[in-house]
Amino acid sequence: MKLSQFKFNLEQEQVALYPHSFTRTFKNEDGTTDSFQVTRQDECRLMVLHKRSGKIDMFKKDAEGNPIEGAFLDFRNILDYFDEGDTFIFNDTKVFPARLYGTKEKTDAKIEVFLLRELNPEMRLWDVLVEPARKIRIGNKLFFNETGTMVAEVIDNTTSRGRTLRFLYDCDHDEFKRELFALGEAPLPRYVIDNRKEPHATATDLADFQTVFAKHEGAVTAPATGLHFSRELLKRMEIRGIHDAYITLHCGLGNFNPIEVEDLTKHKIDSEKMVISAKACARVNQTKRERHHVLAVGVSVVKATETAVGTDGMLKEYDGWTNKFIFPPYDFGLADSMVANFYHPLSTLLMATAAFGGYDAVMECYRLASENGYMFGCYGDALLILDD
Repeated sequence: MKLSQFKFNLEQEQVALYPHSFTRTFKNEDGTTDSFQVTRQDECRLMVLHKRSGKIDMFKKDAEGNPIEGAFLDFRNILDYFDEGDTFIFNDTKVFPARLYGTKEKTDAKIEVFLLRELNPEMRLWDVLVEPARKIRIGNKLFFNETGTMVAEVIDNTTSRGRTLRFLYDCDHDEFKRELFALGEAPLPRYVIDNRKEPHATATDLADFQTVFAKHEGAVTAPATGLHFSRELLKRMEIRGIHDAYITLHCGLGNFNPIEVEDLTKHKIDSEKMVISAKACARVNQTKRERHHVLAVGVSVVKATETAVGTDGMLKEYDGWTNKFIFPPYDFGLADSMVANFYHPLSTLLMATAAFGGYDAVMECYRLASENGYMFGCYGDALLILDD
């Protein structure tokens, strides 16, 4: 397919800059009223696409099964579409505070450093992006705190914006990581942070931009669809007999890189580290053998499971890297259901969703979402795709 086929008009007002929230108002004893903001990511809107029939659910139903116009499905309704014995696959990667701000030696020029991955723990080597890159050369030193104790030296150029830094910090590795991360902030996407009134992410953002089941540190952006699963929703899954399985894919920035070719077969996506354990394989494969449904929660899970699925349709153990780029047409081998956020035009995340649900059907869902005020992006609303 062509890049231009994934272009659509998205109003800036429909790009979610914060997690889903609502205002709750209460009356005091003296008759006055107060209100406060409640953040509930599991109460965002949910649209449901039945890909075989082409049916699209947007509204809750009355006792007779008729849609209630204006009463939109919310994410908690996802459980209504699954039964005991089904399995949800989650990505348990953990986001670290990857965005730092420092100054360049001598000039005191302000520099943004985005940590990508640790290359060598003993030597304190990190692969990073710097902005503005034109000011940063090999040999430069960058300072990250007022005391001057956290200092890094640029030792290599990797890409136009990429650099290798060696941190000059004399202590054990665990202490170094704690001190380094204490200086960082949540790595919110640029389309979020650049359009907010405040110029920096907050401590609240670091909590909001982390799934409740995050376990293995290494992601520089959140597996966004997993953010909608609250502890309460996971408990309701357990009560209903819906199983969970966890894989790890450390989400990188490759999904946000602009695609510069019209022919999608010529686009290359950055590699990401992933691990699929024997425990996850056992859970998922038993579900498939028993002919129950397997739900992939998010594009990162689809990418990981499609990397590790065998020709027999069963999930295999895996410990390595993947640069799988999924776009239509694509023949999926593992999950029969998928849930993903509504994403930006021309994004690889939209392309993977369209590959799973069918291009025409998914683009119709996106048209309805745009017309009905759904929110887009990492904090946006969600689309569930079922194989019926």
